Amino acid sequence: MILSALLTSVGINLGLCFLFFTLYSILRKQPGNIHVYAPRLVAEGKSQRTNHFNLDRLLPSAGWVTRAWQPSEEDLLSTSGLDAVVFMRIFIFSLRVFTFAGIIGVFILLPINYLGNQLSIDFSDLPNKSLDSFSISNVDNGSNRLWIHFSAAYVFTGVVCYLLYFEYSYISSKRIAWFYHSKPQPHQFTILVSGIPVSSGSRVGESVESFFTKYHPSTYLSHTVVRRTNKLQKVIDDAEKLYRTLGHLKSKRHTQQRFRRDGFLGLSGRRVDLLDQYEKKLEDLEDNLRMEQSSLAGEEVRAAFVSFKSRFGAAIALHIQQGIDPTEWVTERAPEPQDVYWPFFSASFLKRWICKLVFVVAYILLTVSFLIPVVIVQGLTHLDQLEVWFPFLRGVLTITFVSQVITGYLPSLILQLFLSLVPPIMIIFSSMQGYISFSKIQKSACTKMLWFTIWNIFFANVLSGSVLYQVNIILEPKEIPKILAEVVPAQASFFIAYVVTSGWTSLSSEIFRMFPLICSFVKQHFTGNDGEEFQVPSIPYHKEIPTILFFGLLGVTYFFLAPLILPFLLVYFCLAYIVYRNQLLNVFAPKYETGGKFWPIVHNSTIFSLVLMHIIAIGIFGLKKLPLASSLTIPLPVLTLLFNEFCRKRFLPIFRDYSAECLINKDREDQRDPTMVEFRDKLVTAYQDPALKPIQYSGSIGRLKSPLLHSAVA
Repeated sequence: MILSALLTSVGINLGLCFLFFTLYSILRKQPGNIHVYAPRLVAEGKSQRTNHFNLDRLLPSAGWVTRAWQPSEEDLLSTSGLDAVVFMRIFIFSLRVFTFAGIIGVFILLPINYLGNQLSIDFSDLPNKSLDSFSISNVDNGSNRLWIHFSAAYVFTGVVCYLLYFEYSYISSKRIAWFYHSKPQPHQFTILVSGIPVSSGSRVGESVESFFTKYHPSTYLSHTVVRRTNKLQKVIDDAEKLYRTLGHLKSKRHTQQRFRRDGFLGLSGRRVDLLDQYEKKLEDLEDNLRMEQSSLAGEEVRAAFVSFKSRFGAAIALHIQQGIDPTEWVTERAPEPQDVYWPFFSASFLKRWICKLVFVVAYILLTVSFLIPVVIVQGLTHLDQLEVWFPFLRGVLTITFVSQVITGYLPSLILQLFLSLVPPIMIIFSSMQGYISFSKIQKSACTKMLWFTIWNIFFANVLSGSVLYQVNIILEPKEIPKILAEVVPAQASFFIAYVVTSGWTSLSSEIFRMFPLICSFVKQHFTGNDGEEFQVPSIPYHKEIPTILFFGLLGVTYFFLAPLILPFLLVYFCLAYIVYRNQLLNVFAPKYETGGKFWPIVHNSTIFSLVLMHIIAIGIFGLKKLPLASSLTIPLPVLTLLFNEFCRKRFLPIFRDYSAECLINKDREDQRDPTMVEFRDKLVTAYQDPALKPIQYSGSIGRLKSPLLHSAVA
């Protein structure tokens, strides 16, 4: 890619960013869009629609930036939880890393690269020169200036490791402090027990109670047997949707709005009273639901949520093998009640095992099929290949602006469009693997998405230029540093354009919320819904965190290869910090809390990025005829991996389990809490499947007043 093509891409994306930010600053002030741009505030009763006209509504302003910047980390912790704080710490960590990298890269390494003679730059025609002129490829072979790159790699690695240690230590202390200040939560006292052996003629609940009263007599409190309820979920969803619709209809001031024609899109047919029609349909759904609930009395799963009187008692039961047979009485940590993924319990062991095999095959097929857009993208970055494939385009490709758009903007846009389809697929894959909570599903999808992105966007792009490279990597692993040193610098221009297109524009579209805005417009003007029915979304960590970490990988990898990428990354992280603070405060509401367990993924990804940079450095110094520097770089990945092992021993156990010291101190604190009696009473029913709870509606739909299955809770 030439410099003018990059500038074209930057110009297009800057224009889109300015447009989206301007539209957001205007549209967020409109009363009809309050459920789009501040659904969390509406749900919490902190923002209400105002219909009086104000000229300020029509003028763009940047006041939202100040409001997003002002709240402290403690404010964010109290409103959005520790996961949100950890998410924002990723940006803070990245800004610190790449501010330092930018100073070294832009002011020291970039001039050295630019003043090299390896590529014979013609300064008179700079706009039409390749961006390789700004990379290490332009430094003369054997030049002593390469020792500056060597020193920069060592210094940068040391700074990143120090910042990693600081963040790991800081977030670990935050996690422990958050635990001490948190109120008692059901999942802290509960474990999930599966593989429960049941003798002939007895029930699962009887076996659980007999076992735990015998072996945990002083700490056992209660249990809740799991039942198969997948058949009920669709009926419940339909009933809840109808109930919300009824509430919306009853709130209409004009009874005329309740009438609608029953034909196509409400435009034809006879006029019917929607209120009467929906009430009758809701009554039928309730009757159907009650019958289905009654029929599930015997459909037990050999699993139960077992609650204890103390956190320490639950921890002992969790970490000690319960039975002689390790396949029986299998324990795992219980998620929060609202975090339980109930469909997991509806599948048999054989079905879950088959699903895992299907996932492996599907993941491989998805990875292979994603190579198709990668090949297309690589073809667009090389006009000479494009002319060979499509000779009839030669006349169009000679137009300067068209060629600049095709090589500078279109490839990364196409790749981003294809990549946007992957996160929902990863969620489906993770849900097939048998995880018992939405948080574990999302955490697993986050890891899958990260490695999928690294392989398909980074390695597939840099290696797609030559099949021979891929074969050499498989047959001769020792050639990996040399091969990566040859192909990675050549793709620097593509990844710079990718940061601009996928990073900058995606942030502006994130805050603009185009699809929710369109959906809200359609509901208000074509379905008669004025926006009162809405759901507060939760932040998709499985989508956002891999994107951030991938940009971090690009910055670390190209730090000394092509430091021109660093200013673009800094702009991305600065924008992202403001945008996501705004979204966390106004749009997203937490649906669950993992206690910051996403941070180890961030740490591991950063270590991988550093080691990858070291491997490329070993190869690049070899290619540049500086073997001594290549040899002296070998200790770097070794030292980095030793540092990583130290962090795993020092901090990772804190993210896996709380220590006995923490648990016992918290239990002793609870002994002085008068509300613990009430909490334990609620704990007995905390893990009852929502599908088995009665639906209680006001008015004529209020017949279900007591639980249907008292035997579900012992």
